Amino acid sequence: MPPDFWERNLWCWVLLLGFTIGSSGDVPPIPQTKCADFQNANLLRGTNLKVQFILFTPSDPSCGQLVEESSDIQNSGFNTTLGTKLVIHGFRALGTKPSWIDKLIGALLRATDANVIAVDWVYGSTAAYFSAVENVVKLGLEISSFLNKLLELGVSESSIHIIGVSLGAHVGGMVGHFHKGQLGRITGLDPAGPEYTRASLEERLDARDALFVEAIHTDTDNWGIRIPVGHVDYFVNGGQDQPGCPAFIHAGYNYVICDHMRAVHLYISALENSCPLMAFPCDNYKAFLAGHCLDCFNPFQLSCPRIGLVERGGVQIEPLPKEVRVYLLTASRAPYCVHHSLVEFHLQEKRLKDTSIKVTFLSGNVSSLVKITIPRQQLQGRAVMAHTSPLCQTNQVKLKFKASNRVWKKDQTVLAGRFCTAPLPVNDNKKMICLPEPVKLQADVTVSHDVNITCV
Repeated sequence: MPPDFWERNLWCWVLLLGFTIGSSGDVPPIPQTKCADFQNANLLRGTNLKVQFILFTPSDPSCGQLVEESSDIQNSGFNTTLGTKLVIHGFRALGTKPSWIDKLIGALLRATDANVIAVDWVYGSTAAYFSAVENVVKLGLEISSFLNKLLELGVSESSIHIIGVSLGAHVGGMVGHFHKGQLGRITGLDPAGPEYTRASLEERLDARDALFVEAIHTDTDNWGIRIPVGHVDYFVNGGQDQPGCPAFIHAGYNYVICDHMRAVHLYISALENSCPLMAFPCDNYKAFLAGHCLDCFNPFQLSCPRIGLVERGGVQIEPLPKEVRVYLLTASRAPYCVHHSLVEFHLQEKRLKDTSIKVTFLSGNVSSLVKITIPRQQLQGRAVMAHTSPLCQTNQVKLKFKASNRVWKKDQTVLAGRFCTAPLPVNDNKKMICLPEPVKLQADVTVSHDVNITCV
């Protein structure tokens, strides 16, 4: 047989094989599906709006599909009986895909059975921030037009949940405005502040844009908006200076963006972990830390809001109040959730000066501390403490009374009082747990007491 026989007859065999398979129908051709991804832009070709809608489904969570027309949606595995979540990123200075987007999409699909659609507007969000802002209305119209195609297929407006990050939160508000506030939910992850703090309600995210609007604020002193924009507004650690973020500019880009992006990572953590990120309504952060807001009776009738996918954030009252500021503390790294406890010290006698007492909880080899300040001529001081273990796992409490600043003489002051604590929310003062005996504290001397709290 000539050496080039197989080479010369290769296509004959391929055609014969193809005819045999095609005619029998037993082994149909397998279509090759290419996974869609975000576009990349740059400073020279940014700002032109070039939107992509990329669908991720529970059946194929790691492979996105471009869906533009109604026919694309119908042939994509989109399930009209499931809820639909749209993820909208914000300003992209370098024109690159958001580093967090894949993790958020994966967390959403693991946490709930839903269609997840990533809105890629990298082109329109690149170059100057103010150019991206100018694209918000146009982008809102494009997304609204896309949602209308879903509605024509039988999707209900109330099943649509928009998750917008930074500038994307205001895009979500614009879309909700176009749909007359009938979308089910909008979650703003640190909604952008520049150009929006003084904007009208029609120009920014607000509580009228969906049946339930929530916002998580983590950078109100820089890139995030400092005013409430939803039904419930979470001001995490007061809304700025997040624990674990660099405090000095030498950290570079992380210093600039860490607080702002903490809202995204908190939300992902809430989806991936069972420990609740629960918050408490209060007039301001200082009052919350001072232990003045311990339950959720007003205005939530004890249904404390929680970050995550629980319906309406766990708030069960009707109608929903608007622009309620709620506060919570977090840890410095994932899963971020902490347990909040009230700590109190009751003096036996009033003093003529402020009294400062440091309280430390020990749980195994983990410690948490907070300072109680008792104002002059008052008997009681309180504070809110954050600790990573439940209060019932605390096995020891340490108390230390801070001495007065006396350069020439050691402070010999001894004070006596009663120490009590309770996990938040504190709906009933009868649930306070107190040390059985009064505590005597000498200036600058640490006193330790074992505690035994039953887990409920």
